[in-house]
Amino acid sequence: MLKPSDKWTWYYDDSEQHLMLDLGDNMVFRTNLARKLIVECAIGINEFSVDDASAYMTYKEQIALLGLSEPKQAELTLYCVAAKRFHKPVQPKSWFFDSLSDGQLKPEEGDLIRLNNSYSDGYFIVLEVGESASLCASVNLEAFWLNSAKCLEFGQAIKVMHDRIQLCNHHFHVQSISMVG
Repeated sequence: MLKPSDKWTWYYDDSEQHLMLDLGDNMVFRTNLARKLIVECAIGINEFSVDDASAYMTYKEQIALLGLSEPKQAELTLYCVAAKRFHKPVQPKSWFFDSLSDGQLKPEEGDLIRLNNSYSDGYFIVLEVGESASLCASVNLEAFWLNSAKCLEFGQAIKVMHDRIQLCNHHFHVQSISMVG
C-alpha cells in the first residue's frame, strides 16, 4: 500500500480535466474529481499536507476492513482524501435515500455507513461531518443507483442528511475470540 509523502503534489490537469496527484517516481493518480466538482484553490499546485496524510491514514484503516484488493484500497483512499480537501461544498441530496434513523446519529470521519433506496443498498465512508449532514463516498464496486437514470460509481461522493444514515462499523470489525479450556 502507498505511504503518504510530503513530496506528493495535487494539481489540476487541463488535458485530463480532473484533479491529479503526482506521487513521484513517474507515478500520477487521476482522481474522480472533474473541474465542476472542485473548489477554486484546487486549480494550480497544492502540496500533500499533514492534514491530507492524517485523513489518508484514517480512511486507509477503515477501508482495509472492506475486503478490497490492495490497489482498490489505495484508489478509494486517495479518492476520499481528494474529496475531503477539494470537493466543492454541496447541499445534501437526501431525497435519493430512505430514512434509516431518527437523525440523532452523529457519525465520525471514517465511519462506515449504509444507505439504501428502492434501487440500491450499499456502503459508504464518511468523509466530512456536518451538523445534520455528512459528505460520504461510495465504497461499492458496483454502481449505486440513485434513481433509474443516475448512479454513484466507486469512490464518488454525495452529501446526505444523518437521518438517512445507518452506522455499520460493526459489520466490518472482526473480533478475535480466545477459547479457554
